[in-house]
Amino acid sequence: MKARSSEGERPTTDSRMKKSELKRQVTAAIQACLDKKAEEIAILEMEKGAGAFTDYFVLCSGTNPKQVQAIADEVEHRLKAAGVRPTQVEGYKQAEWILVDYVDFVVHVFSEKARRFYDLERLWKTAKRREPSQLKPVARTKIMPKAKTTSRKRAAAASRRKAV
Repeated sequence: MKARSSEGERPTTDSRMKKSELKRQVTAAIQACLDKKAEEIAILEMEKGAGAFTDYFVLCSGTNPKQVQAIADEVEHRLKAAGVRPTQVEGYKQAEWILVDYVDFVVHVFSEKARRFYDLERLWKTAKRREPSQLKPVARTKIMPKAKTTSRKRAAAASRRKAV
């Protein structure tokens, strides 16, 4: 993400909003994977100081090339509906390892064989493993001031009391 605050500073409203939006996008990608029956879904939150070029990796596997492509297609479709397009898609024709790059997060859709061979979880072992529930943005409740009663409402209430 681009809008990060300096060390020790409290995140700005803009960076919190972007982080919340990023979590929504990652959650949408995960849901797309689940809807296409992806297996072994893993979410890695990348360490800032470990040379990571993105905030999250979403990894999953398909059992055959058609399913691997279908998972990648569904991720693209879901996020496109939300107004987000990938900057890069690689490996689609081969369907062994499809990489869908959204800059702030990357979705990796593997065949089972390629997943075992490349073992990204081991390569990025310093990353924090996350569960989908940990990515749900926290809804901030805003305390609304008590609505002021208008003179018209007061008059209507008074006339109802007189009628009773």
